[in-house]
Amino acid sequence: MGSLLSLLAVALFGVELTQDVVVGSGIVTMVILMVLSGFFSSSEIAMFSLARHRIDVMLEEGKPGAEAVAELKEDPHRLLVTILVGNNLVNIAMSSIATGLLGYYLSQGQAVVAATFGVTALVLLFGESAPKSYAVENTESWALTIAGPLQWSERFLYPLVVLFDYLTRAVNQVTGGRAAIETSYVTRSEIQDMIKTGEREGVIDEEEREMLQRIFRFNNTIAKEVMTPRLDMTAVSKDATIEEAIQTCTQAGHERIPVYDG
Repeated sequence: MGSLLSLLAVALFGVELTQDVVVGSGIVTMVILMVLSGFFSSSEIAMFSLARHRIDVMLEEGKPGAEAVAELKEDPHRLLVTILVGNNLVNIAMSSIATGLLGYYLSQGQAVVAATFGVTALVLLFGESAPKSYAVENTESWALTIAGPLQWSERFLYPLVVLFDYLTRAVNQVTGGRAAIETSYVTRSEIQDMIKTGEREGVIDEEEREMLQRIFRFNNTIAKEVMTPRLDMTAVSKDATIEEAIQTCTQAGHERIPVYDG
C-alpha cells in the first residue's frame, strides 16, 4: 500500500518521494480532510435547524451571508445532497489515505482493519460529534458563516450533486417515499411532547401546559364554545350613570363591560 503511493507520485509528477515525505504529506492531507468532514457535518445541523422565520429576520437585518443561506434553503433536497456527497467523499478519502500510510508499517489486511477502526473513531469524535455539538449551540452564526463555502462546494461538486440529486429523487418515487428533509424538523406532535416533558421536568407548571395545549385545540373550536350567553353577560344600560357603571365593573371584576340600549 505504501509503495503504491510512491508509485503514484512517480506516475503523476515524475518524482520519487521518500517514505517520510509521503507519510508527512498524507498526515497533513488527512487533517485537512478531517476539517472538511467537520465542516459538512456541522453544516447539516446548522442549515436544517434554522427556522424559516429566522432567515427572514436575518435578511431584513442585512446580515452578511443571509442571502446565501436563503438561496441554499430554497432547495433543501439539493442542499442535503451537496452536504452528503461532500461528507462521504472526504471520509472515504481519509480511509483510503490512512490505509496507504499504514501499509508502510503493517500488512495489507492489518492496514485495512486499523484504518477502518482508526478513521471511524476520528470521524466520530472530530468529524461528527464535536462539530455538530458546536452547530447546535451556534446555529444562526454558524449557518451564516458556512453558507458561502457551501455554495462553492455545490459548484465544485456540481456533476456529482446533479447526478445524486436525480437518483435520490428517482428512488423516492419508486419506493413511494418523500424527502422528509423538505419538511420542518419540528412537527406538531414533537412540540406537544416537548410541552409534556417541560411539565414533567418542572420547567412549566400545569396551568401553563394546559394553556399551550389549548393553542393546538383552538383550530377545532367552534365560536359557540368561546361565547358567553347574553343572559350571563355583565353589562350596563346607556342611561346608567358613570358611578353605576364603575360599581358594576368593580363587582363583576371586569375592566371593560358592554353598554346596551333597550
